[in-house]
Amino acid sequence: MTDDKLQYFRESIDNIDAALVFMLAERFKVTQAVGAYKATTGLPPADPSREAAQVARLRKLAEDARLDPDFTEKFLRFIIDEVIRHHTGMQA
Repeated sequence: MTDDKLQYFRESIDNIDAALVFMLAERFKVTQAVGAYKATTGLPPADPSREAAQVARLRKLAEDARLDPDFTEKFLRFIIDEVIRHHTGMQA
């Protein structure tokens, strides 16, 4: 027996997950372009001041959205670290 309400919730979650994946893909396309630009201009792969500003900005957005800012920071840090790893690989 299927619970229609639970199924509805799960379909919504699946749609949100799909949107997140596509948004992350778009974000990484742009960060790949940034990495290529940094590699050709001799800029360092990481920008600690930009990272700090982004973390602060997204922590505030999380608070406004009633989302745990610590969770948001961990999620963003994971993404930033992956971007820096890609950028570092482009410098070689």
